[in-house]
Amino acid sequence: MSSESVIRNKHLLWRAGFGAGINQIEDLTNKISNYFLNSLLKEEPFTYINYDTQDTDTETMDYMNEKSPAEKRKEIQKINRRQNEELNLNFLYKMVTGTEQLREKMAFFWHGHFASRVQNPKFNRQILNVIRKNALGNFRELLFEVSQAPAMLNFLNNQQNKKDHPNENFAREVMELFTMGRGNYTEKDIREGARAFTGWGYDKEGNFQERKKLHDEGSKTFLGKTGNFTGSEVLDIILEQKATSRFITAKIYRFFVNEIEDKAIIDQLADHFYESGYDIKKLMFEIFSSSWFYDQKNIGNRIKSPIELMAGIMRTLPMNIQNPENLIVYQKLLGQMLLYPPNVSGWPTGKSWIDSSTLMLRLQIPQIWSGLRPLEYSPRPDDDIDMGMKSRENALNKAFKNPNITIDWDRVENVFSGKNPAEYLIQNSKSLDMNSVKNFSDNSIKMNVINLMSTPEYQLM
Repeated sequence: MSSESVIRNKHLLWRAGFGAGINQIEDLTNKISNYFLNSLLKEEPFTYINYDTQDTDTETMDYMNEKSPAEKRKEIQKINRRQNEELNLNFLYKMVTGTEQLREKMAFFWHGHFASRVQNPKFNRQILNVIRKNALGNFRELLFEVSQAPAMLNFLNNQQNKKDHPNENFAREVMELFTMGRGNYTEKDIREGARAFTGWGYDKEGNFQERKKLHDEGSKTFLGKTGNFTGSEVLDIILEQKATSRFITAKIYRFFVNEIEDKAIIDQLADHFYESGYDIKKLMFEIFSSSWFYDQKNIGNRIKSPIELMAGIMRTLPMNIQNPENLIVYQKLLGQMLLYPPNVSGWPTGKSWIDSSTLMLRLQIPQIWSGLRPLEYSPRPDDDIDMGMKSRENALNKAFKNPNITIDWDRVENVFSGKNPAEYLIQNSKSLDMNSVKNFSDNSIKMNVINLMSTPEYQLM
């Protein structure tokens, strides 16, 4: 099979997933891209992501009741943090080891699109599984379930949205960031939409509630229609707008294809997406089966986000991690921590991932994880992701010098034996200066792979 096929297969596996797994390297050469596309689109029975609930068992609660209110609060924060970290790692492991790569990649996309940030692990688990379950389903169902998730209602203050005192935050972000985008609605639409969402909230158990007594039942004029609209009716009116299909399709195109939009292609995709009743899987199939997706200008043009970079390395290098919580430190240092987007707009993309400190760490991760160098970095001082870690920088450095990762190099040597690893690891290997890669006297496959993963070219997908 030609090297052209390898390039196409690598491109598809990086964009529709998190790169080729160690068990797929051989297939990159001897399978056609339709084989990979069919396996990416194959769905299995849905499995929920969870965390260990033993923190909240009866014995723990009895022990907590003996504490003072301040101690209790501190203990609850500790439990919440531990459960959120577990959720984070379980989501990352789904990306690395999950057989439904496209589902997890779409879930990763929606996780940034429907960005929420709350401390309650139960709320985080719920919205994460809503996003994963509907990732390749219908956008209408996804929008409704996310809009009624306690994590989102809490994050965007809709619990405080009551008749006579409407809170416009939720209505504004639903239109601006989640559906239509700026320029397709007015400030009056936001005010009227907020009135429709009055009363939407959740109970102590985290179940969605329409609190009738708090709902404004008066007439509202929204996007040119007038009626005594509820929140659900407002969402349906939003979905009737072709602007919604165009906005979502353009964002998907920028994430999965190219940050530079091709207006004609996006318009066509958006029309088909709208006509399908917002069938996400159909839209993704159309993108990945189109010849233009494999154009040279779309290959190796995207900077991997920190999660994509980490997941990709973990898929290629079979590793045993004794202290998986270390991976959360890497997420913090690189600026992308799952469940903790910087704001409601989600994470930035492209060149914003790279600055002098993050680039150096990104290039050194393969060496650190292989035990060739220690971790010597601290969180960026101006980063709101560090969550108070600045005061603990020295402790952090001491604790994470050794990431306790064991890599099965025998398996890596076996898989790449007789091959040029650059062809399989780098998207545009022609632009690679091989002299810069062979900067170690030991020219084993192991060192070749580590050096390739430490190049600027490996940062691209």
